[in-house]
Amino acid sequence: MTAAALPDYSALIAEAHAWARPIKPTRKCEAATVAAVIVTASGKHYSGVSVEFACGMGFCAEHSAVAAMLKEHETVIAHVVAVHKSGKVFPPCGRCREMMWQLDHKNRDALVILGPALAKPLYQLLPNPAYDWS
Repeated sequence: MTAAALPDYSALIAEAHAWARPIKPTRKCEAATVAAVIVTASGKHYSGVSVEFACGMGFCAEHSAVAAMLKEHETVIAHVVAVHKSGKVFPPCGRCREMMWQLDHKNRDALVILGPALAKPLYQLLPNPAYDWS
C-alpha cells in the first residue's frame, strides 16, 4: 500500500509571488504588496495585485484577479492563492471570501491555498456567508 501524495501548490504560490513586486508611484499610493492568482474551472490563470491609497480606498489582490477573470466571462474558481511580497501566503480576508462566494455558488468548493501542501474549500473559511445559496 502506498501513501497518498500530498498536494504541491508550490508552483502556484511562486506564480503569485512573482507578481508581488511593490510599486509606489506616489507617497499616497502603493500597489502590488500582495499578489493573487486564481485558477478557474477551465484551467486559465488570472492574476491581480493589491492597491492601497492614503485616503483609505483600495482593494485586495483577489479583487483585481476576479476582475481579470470576469473580463473573460469566467466566474468559477478552482484555486486561489494570495502571496505577500515576503513570500508568505495570506488567506483571503472576509471581504474577499464573501466576494468569491457571491460571484458564483460553485465557488463554495474553490480551494483556497494556505501553504505548499495545504488548501481548504472556501466554505470552510466562510461558514456563515452573508448570502446563503442553499
